[in-house]
Amino acid sequence: MANTPSTMIPLGTIAPDFYLRDTNSNNSFSFEDCRGEKGTVVFFICNHCPFVLHVIEEMIRIVNDYRVQGIGFVAISSNDIIKYPQDGPEQMTEFAYNNDFEFPYLFDVSQEVAKAYQAACTPDFYLFDDLNKLVYRGQMDDSRPDNGVSVSGSDLRSAIDGVVSGRGINPEQKPSIGCNVKWK
Repeated sequence: MANTPSTMIPLGTIAPDFYLRDTNSNNSFSFEDCRGEKGTVVFFICNHCPFVLHVIEEMIRIVNDYRVQGIGFVAISSNDIIKYPQDGPEQMTEFAYNNDFEFPYLFDVSQEVAKAYQAACTPDFYLFDDLNKLVYRGQMDDSRPDNGVSVSGSDLRSAIDGVVSGRGINPEQKPSIGCNVKWK
């Protein structure tokens, strides 16, 4: 497993727009289509990464806990499917179904969206406020496969709580760690 950290783009960055196909519905979605009234979380994930598999259950719990509070969610996979066919659209559909995704799982075939977000690893998390400004980027929590720390989602949950309640979010944020995005 590679241990690639997030690039940690500047807080305050406006969410880069996208228009990508959802592997669940075959509809296409923009950032605006996915955004929530209070904020939006963009996940860069893939189907096979052990870091993603390690946190997927908590990721789904976070979605279920906060979507009813005005937070929108969208997952994006940008991996090169020639070298990593297990991350192709058909497999994404199956992965989303098996993990009860009730949010879009978009395929970034050109990898332009990952470049616009400066996504570096899977999972990579971005939280935008109601003005589409980046207020959090980085890790879900301190847990990693085989480090013995329980998955809690504490860092991401704390940031989302800040957006939902309108309070400040600690600008000291830790990068996510995961497998590198598989570039073409």
